[in-house]
Amino acid sequence: MRTLFIDPGVLRSEFSLQACTTTPDGLGGHTETWAEVATVFARIEPVSASSMFGADQTLETVTHRITMRWRSGVTSGMRLTRQDRIFDIVTVHDPDDSRRYVVCRVRESGL
Repeated sequence: MRTLFIDPGVLRSEFSLQACTTTPDGLGGHTETWAEVATVFARIEPVSASSMFGADQTLETVTHRITMRWRSGVTSGMRLTRQDRIFDIVTVHDPDDSRRYVVCRVRESGL
């Protein structure tokens, strides 16, 4: 397999990697709390944007690809935040199985 090379200078955007913990609220539901796991530097690339209208509302979706240095424990269901933007991690993979980089496909929420 061909080794992927990424210029380290492009990993310049600072993100907060966050994991969700749920606590029961005593009424049969739960409360979500997001806690920072790490601060990472990564490259963000827009992939697609779409807008759908239905049920008298507009649903907008923006997806990105975020590439960061390898770290174990990054899973779908976590999120990355940058300033006031929130990116929900949909998929996580190692592009060349070398454990040098992690590529996350994310969906931006809160648009």
